[in-house]
Amino acid sequence: MSLESFPEYNRDPVSAPKDAVVEPHNRHHPINWSGLVHLFVVYVVWGSTYLAIRVAVREGAGFPPFTLGASRVVIAGIVLLVWSMARGQRIKPTRQELIVLGVSGLLLWTGGNGLVIWAEQRIHSAYAALLVSSTPIWAAVIESLIDKRIPSWFLIVALIVGFCGAGLLSVPILMQGTTADTLSVFALLFASLSWSLGSIYQNRHPVKLGARTSSAFQQLAGSIGFIILVFVNSEPLPHPRPEAWWAWGYLVVFGSILAFTSFVMALRLLPTGIVFTYAYVNPLIAVLLGWLILREPITGWTIGGAALILLGVAGVFRDRISRQRQAPPRTGASEDSPRKQ
Repeated sequence: MSLESFPEYNRDPVSAPKDAVVEPHNRHHPINWSGLVHLFVVYVVWGSTYLAIRVAVREGAGFPPFTLGASRVVIAGIVLLVWSMARGQRIKPTRQELIVLGVSGLLLWTGGNGLVIWAEQRIHSAYAALLVSSTPIWAAVIESLIDKRIPSWFLIVALIVGFCGAGLLSVPILMQGTTADTLSVFALLFASLSWSLGSIYQNRHPVKLGARTSSAFQQLAGSIGFIILVFVNSEPLPHPRPEAWWAWGYLVVFGSILAFTSFVMALRLLPTGIVFTYAYVNPLIAVLLGWLILREPITGWTIGGAALILLGVAGVFRDRISRQRQAPPRTGASEDSPRKQ
């Protein structure tokens, strides 16, 4: 989310919030046009959050990076929590749920999103989006290590291709950039690693809260980490320029609230395989918007690195789908609907 992403989605095309899917879409029915509109919102908004971050924190914009992150997730977390209350959902987590949401929230938002924001002070939004899109590749490596499972040859090839893409994308920055540019590249790689760890931790410790409530607590947990970083780095008070304020508002309203709702609706109205094409479209949208609005360059390095990363991600997804088809089905209850009075 961006990586702007929401934590419960995990950027994983074969696992969605269990309470996001109300009725499975019948593949024999025609495509629902309302669902396509919601999917278009997910394409554009999640793909554009990297641009909004860049506008808010680039030199002279007026937003210190961790102050931007803290203010964004505090507001969005409160709004989502109030929304859950209005729908009559359970909002009081158990102790175990609070631990899971707290740990995953810190990894996803403070570690994942926070490092992206910090890096985008110097790195173009397009490069940030493409490097972060390698998150599923990191997740596949971590899961293989945790499970002590030897990856299939298909997965090994996909991982190599994806990491080569990340390396290819980073070459011009590492060769021509300053020390700060190099640190930004590594920050983005660690952002992907942190997001992967948070996603895997949450997947392996599921909670029974609704998706909105879970997202709210994770964002509020992330805000605590952001606030600590604000004080540790002695960030000055923000003095944002008008365009930085607009970017901040866009991240809160569109990135953290509207896109969430559209994603849930798209899952209800469209086949899952169509919905999760966002994992491939979002970085391409980010590259296009960065070029159109901020005149960020699109070079051969960009195109080559993007192609290899997306090819690697596609391979990881295909391997996971194959493994899940062989696994026994899982069932679970949903809490993302109003309680009957």
